[in-house]
Amino acid sequence: METLKKILVLIGLIASLISAAYANDGLATYYNIYNPSACYGFATPTDLIAAASPTIWEGLSTCGRRYSVTCTGSTNAGTPHPCTGERVAVEIVDFCPGCQGTFDLGQDAFAAIADLDAGVILIEYDRV
Repeated sequence: METLKKILVLIGLIASLISAAYANDGLATYYNIYNPSACYGFATPTDLIAAASPTIWEGLSTCGRRYSVTCTGSTNAGTPHPCTGERVAVEIVDFCPGCQGTFDLGQDAFAAIADLDAGVILIEYDRV
């Protein structure tokens, strides 16, 4: 039984390393006017939302996809250490054709991972 536990722990460690190795790098901004959205109109399903940039957007099939996002650093000298160290899972609810970043996060999602004063942050993200 002890050997089985060790094997399961080892498999878990390997899986987490593989996941971290395949994280994507990008930029995130935030917004706070959510409706109507391209995916759900006036019925936003959750508070932890994001609009997808053309990098991520694949038409309406992108709606409802979830991504795990974490702040990795600053893009400006005004907020040199914006990251909270937290990770947040967001749901794609909209398309942002003019976005400067990979995601335009809902304000609540952005605030969970970074100082709002940063405005634009470096991120790592994975599809959940």
